[in-house]
Amino acid sequence: MPVIRRLPNELVNRIAAGEVVERPAAALKELVENAVDAGARRITVTLAEGGLTRLEVTDDGCGMSAAEMELALERHATSKLPDDAIEMVTTLGFRGEALPSIASVARLTLESRVAGSADGWRRIVDHGEVVTDGPAAVPVGTRVRVEQIFARVPARRKFLRTARSEYIACLDIVRRLAMARPDIAFTLENAAEGKVRKALSTQADEALATRVSQIIARELKDNAVAIELARETPHGLMRLTGLAGLPTYNRGVADHQYLFVNGRPVKDRLLTGAVRGAYSDMLARDRHAVLALFLDLPPQDVDVNVHPAKTEVRFRDSAGVRGFIVSGLRQALASGDRRSAQGPDRGAMERWQAEPLREETPALRSIFDGRDWSAPQPRLSEPRPQWHTQDEAPPAGLAEEAAPIPQEAAHYPLGIARGQVANTYIVAESADGLVLVDQHAAHERLVLERLRAAGAGEAAQRSQALLIPDVVEMDEADCDRIEDAAEGLARFGLLVERFGPAAMLVRAVPSVIAKADTNKLLRDLADDIAKHGKNEASGALLLSEKLDYVLATMACHGSVRAGRVLSVAEMNALLREMEATPRSGQCNHGRPTWVKLSMADVEKLFGRH
Repeated sequence: MPVIRRLPNELVNRIAAGEVVERPAAALKELVENAVDAGARRITVTLAEGGLTRLEVTDDGCGMSAAEMELALERHATSKLPDDAIEMVTTLGFRGEALPSIASVARLTLESRVAGSADGWRRIVDHGEVVTDGPAAVPVGTRVRVEQIFARVPARRKFLRTARSEYIACLDIVRRLAMARPDIAFTLENAAEGKVRKALSTQADEALATRVSQIIARELKDNAVAIELARETPHGLMRLTGLAGLPTYNRGVADHQYLFVNGRPVKDRLLTGAVRGAYSDMLARDRHAVLALFLDLPPQDVDVNVHPAKTEVRFRDSAGVRGFIVSGLRQALASGDRRSAQGPDRGAMERWQAEPLREETPALRSIFDGRDWSAPQPRLSEPRPQWHTQDEAPPAGLAEEAAPIPQEAAHYPLGIARGQVANTYIVAESADGLVLVDQHAAHERLVLERLRAAGAGEAAQRSQALLIPDVVEMDEADCDRIEDAAEGLARFGLLVERFGPAAMLVRAVPSVIAKADTNKLLRDLADDIAKHGKNEASGALLLSEKLDYVLATMACHGSVRAGRVLSVAEMNALLREMEATPRSGQCNHGRPTWVKLSMADVEKLFGRH
């Protein structure tokens, strides 16, 4: 019979290291979080070969005494829990086994000095064995150096990636933590192939928008809206802040979505799903928003101890949090802007401007040669013929002559219409430049917002009874979830009731999705409730997002099509409505509705500057 025995501490630490230190970036995360929790105002990270050879974290925080350093290298010792209430963690840390685990698989040098002390202390642990323990001349704060990681654990070492890949992972860790704390100055340097590169350098006490834009992309600040929203909960205030990129400022992958809960960087499926839902009618399916969201809520409402690396969290009211984020993002994007993040390709213009003039082709020369240039030519100021009926419409690409710009044009951000190009693009003149508008994309957004404002909510609540109720067979657990949410779903026009242990009866659906596949609809709702909680608000939220997709499709079919000739009055009416409509900078699929070329750019093209 096998004998049960206690494992030696060295082996216990190595087992714990398997959860904490799977790569250099994981060790770096623990060390930087400790520096943040120590009250540091400046944190410097130095890497060698992406952390494979060496990684070092230096801070100017509170520091540790010799006795505290010895205790910090013991398992499950921490200063981050004042009592036994583990659910009340308010720091980034609380992983008591982090330092001893790192020290068990690497050579760890820990140096620190507290303020007011004449000397500091140095303690070196080489793969679990203390080799140095004595005074040292060091500044106030703490410096931790990790070398030879996994040198004596070849089975783990061989699974590490290249120095470049490990460096990218370390950089991502520091970037996220630097974004969460704009009050702290961060510096990151990496030495590789004999060269030292400073990859990140920030100043302390930066504005949140400045810090986020500096780390993600400098142009984000000009192509994003600020978010500031708060809501009371039974345990305190829940706040959402950050920057949300305009829908037209997007990426093909979701690697530029940074999410934080109580200052802790997380990668949580509920939060990413909420972001996707908020942008559902403003982005194409294969595009992703660029943003940094900071969610702060009482510790009682979130559990941060559900993942070994604390990258996932669990919310007490997951449906409420999801709805709060979706509504906050949509409110910011609606009231925040009618801008379009897309602009003209100035590089292409400059290349075109620099190209030498080409010789006239024979076809072009024949056109000019066949014309009698001695005859009087019509002036551009002469009135053009007017068309009054559909049969007498102007030829393609030619619009009515525009009237002079009135004085009030200075108050029109999109200017006054001057014509139409290819029966698709409106050309407008504003006080400071030229504006090009995609008439179909713009009108598509306007129609959708009209549907919402003038009855989308009422339409969602109006039910269309089914002549023969649909029976949807589902798992018993899914039926339970739908039945629990039935009252909330009924407010959106979806009337369901239990039909046996493993089936639901659908008696009515919202009128705007009368032709929806009820089988697929109920299954999607059940999956969403299972993922985000049994609160009926979750299912109702998913249903409202499905309604948005339906309304977007209706808007697309009901909008002005490309190729239709518009009068100047119609063009101006479209421009004025765009200026007054939220989210008019992009269509329902995330494409820009307008771009602007400033007069400075125009004059530059003609060599006036």
